[in-house]
Amino acid sequence: MVAPSSSPLHTAVVDWFAAHARELPWRRPSTTAWHVLVSEIMLQQTPVERVAPVYDAWVRRWPTPADLAAEPSGEAVRAWGRLGYPRRALRLHAAATAIRDHHDGVVPDDLDTLRSLPGIGEYTAAAVAVFAYGHRHAVLDTNVRRVLGRLLGGDALPAPAITAGERARAVAVLPEDEATAAQWSIGLMELGALVCTARSPRCGDCPVRTWCRWHEAGRPAYEGPARRAQAYAGTDRQCRGRLLAVLRESEGPVAGGALRAVWDDATQRERALDGLLDDGLVVLAGDDVYALPG
Repeated sequence: MVAPSSSPLHTAVVDWFAAHARELPWRRPSTTAWHVLVSEIMLQQTPVERVAPVYDAWVRRWPTPADLAAEPSGEAVRAWGRLGYPRRALRLHAAATAIRDHHDGVVPDDLDTLRSLPGIGEYTAAAVAVFAYGHRHAVLDTNVRRVLGRLLGGDALPAPAITAGERARAVAVLPEDEATAAQWSIGLMELGALVCTARSPRCGDCPVRTWCRWHEAGRPAYEGPARRAQAYAGTDRQCRGRLLAVLRESEGPVAGGALRAVWDDATQRERALDGLLDDGLVVLAGDDVYALPG
């Protein structure tokens, strides 16, 4: 285990990040804590290249939490576009409203308060505290977990769910200095995204290969539970997306017939529509008439 004080390992990651970090819109000097929160919610299970244009449009339209909170939640769903998992748009709207109403419009900087916001979990709270405010916390997304698992544990891939041991290890390896710890955290994330990838790791380009237990052991194969890729075509998720697309593209309420026209399987379509109503992503606006929440 690496000592928590700054070490050659920490320096290698921080220096690599300084030289190789991507120029992403949420890393601009003008980025605020609100912008970081928006980007982190959008990036959940969604590739960077799909998020970037939606993020840019979103923060131009709603540069502060109060700006978003002032509009109906349905506008957040509409602006979410095709990012997927649109309940995230409702969570962001609810978080923006809470920030406006209970935190004077300022995104909190401590973990407990961040986690008290609607829809904000352990990872997102840590990411905002670290990337927006430079605090010293472990930030454990899939990329960081994979890098630390290989580097310190010799594991090809992390377990399906975060373990207490992973959390303890991530905290133990944090540099003591806050600024260095923040750069270490974002550097690990970028390393996992660009070099220490799940399927085709580029160990020859890795700045921490010297310390990597997985590389030293000959890069043994993953032996854990089977990992199944999530299907999309023909699923309820795809059906929900089709129905929401009709509503997003409409300037007002939509008759049920227009929704029925975009999906042939009536049983699946009604199940998906019921789910959208239950989730608050769609509301009834009349007899067999539907709309985004107002």
